[in-house]
Amino acid sequence: MIRVSLQRPVILFLILSVTLGCGKRGSTFVFNETEQGVELLESGQSVFFYQRKSKSRDGQYICCNYLHPLYSVTGDTLTEEFPDDHPFHRGIFWAWHQLYIGNQIVGDGWIMENVTQDVFSVSTGIQKTHARMVLDVYWKSSLWQNGEPFIHEQTTIVVHPLQPYGRIIDFEISLKALVPEITIGGSDDEKGYGGFCTRIRMPGDLIFTSVNGPVIPQNLQIEAGPWMDFSASFGENGQKNGLTVLCHHSTPNYPAPWILRQTGSMQNVVFPGRQRITLAMDNPVILRYRLIVHEGIAEDIDIIRLQAEYDTCNYPNSGPQIRN
Repeated sequence: MIRVSLQRPVILFLILSVTLGCGKRGSTFVFNETEQGVELLESGQSVFFYQRKSKSRDGQYICCNYLHPLYSVTGDTLTEEFPDDHPFHRGIFWAWHQLYIGNQIVGDGWIMENVTQDVFSVSTGIQKTHARMVLDVYWKSSLWQNGEPFIHEQTTIVVHPLQPYGRIIDFEISLKALVPEITIGGSDDEKGYGGFCTRIRMPGDLIFTSVNGPVIPQNLQIEAGPWMDFSASFGENGQKNGLTVLCHHSTPNYPAPWILRQTGSMQNVVFPGRQRITLAMDNPVILRYRLIVHEGIAEDIDIIRLQAEYDTCNYPNSGPQIRN
């Protein structure tokens, strides 16, 4: 049995203290820690809130380790949390239905059944060019070894300064097994949904756009290219805002398929699908995605160029080995 020391370090490493948070001379970013989690602001405007502490809806669907609210560049809330139609959805999140150790099911990370996520530490840093948050999270199950951790997640979130076209937020999600024979997968059906998800508000004029133009959501996965834009009247007085999800070419199933919904659900860039993959104990599986929060609709920004620029970003460990 592998045991992980859970003596908690200081949660936040502040570079320069100010009255309510931390910042750096020459940067417009500030992190604020609260009892529930960590808020990021740029030039005094909220960017997002990271939910560190476990939260629930009426004592059910206990979850943490997600972003909500995520704000538009005009300050409107883009995401939803614990919605009536799917009370286990939570803002910007990453989750999988199938969690196995050998042949044993140890929980369902999508609805957080028999699974908890211990956010062991949150470290933050601010530079002139970006704000960075690094999350160390241990996945546990009430069905496994008295709650001993079985997966170590390290997620890095990098936020770039606001540009005329919008704001870039990068995600790098690293998953490493702490015991042998860990496998994870999406829903065990023909949809196969799971992985990186956005539970956004869904106004009636929500438009889906990808490489080849408008996309019509279907019940099953859609092959549409490495990026997808979601634009609608998120703002007051019908003001259009959008959120684009880009997939980096180093992510194992690039370009990933999509699960899309016009009403009452989340939007998902699928990984790995229904068929489970094995997590190694030495070489983590690394998933990389980029959000672009922008005003207007997809045609108002050059997403093809932004995807090409993202694909030029070189990362260490860009070729994780996965096994079915």
